[in-house]
Order: sequence, then C-alpha cells, then structure tokens
Amino acid sequence: MGPAAARRAGSEERVVQFVCVGRVGDLGPGEMKAVKAGRHIVGIANVEGGWYAFDDTCTHEEASLTEGELYDYIVECPLHGATFDIRTGSVESFPATVPLPTYDIRIVDDEIHVATEPRERA
Repeated sequence: MGPAAARRAGSEERVVQFVCVGRVGDLGPGEMKAVKAGRHIVGIANVEGGWYAFDDTCTHEEASLTEGELYDYIVECPLHGATFDIRTGSVESFPATVPLPTYDIRIVDDEIHVATEPRERA
C-alpha cells in the first residue's frame, strides 16, 4: 500500500496520509515513545503486540504522555495523573475532561506507519 489510503466517512471520501515513524523492533510490549507524524507529536505504544497511536500532549496540561506510565491500554500523564484509554482517547480519570485525539496506525513490512492527522471523532 502506498503513502496514502482512502477511507469513506458517510458519503464523503477522506484521504489519510501515513508516514513511517520506526520499525516494529523499536518498541517491545508495554513500551511507548513520541514520534513526529506530519505536524503532530504522536505517542505510539505496543500493547501485547497491538499498535496504538495517540496525541502525545495531555489535554489537561502541556505534558508529554509518553513520559508517563502505560498500564495495559491506559496512559497516565506524568504531571497531574490524568489517564486516557489509548485505543479510543477516552478520559479514564480526572483532572482531564477532554478526550485525547487518536491516530490510525498500521504495520507495513516491519515498519510502523502513523496517520499525519487524527481520526475524526464520532
């Protein structure tokens, strides 16, 4: 598959651009790191061999979530302890109240590719 993939949303077609941000061997299970995807800093995480991508900045304060802790699918902000589900971006605990943007992620020939724009929220 090329650098872009089309996704249908309702009656409109949206083109999603992907960028290679590393290799599968870069992160073991339970690990995460921040990468640049287009104009965004995105956290990527390997949870039990599944790959997830989320905005690296906490929606409560300007803190890097990849500097926090990862507990299964929950990332904890290192600043005030807000938690988010990295699969959906949903807030799991305060003080955050705004969901976290998430990104499409795919593996292509052992490379990790992340969308350059967040998913549209339903």
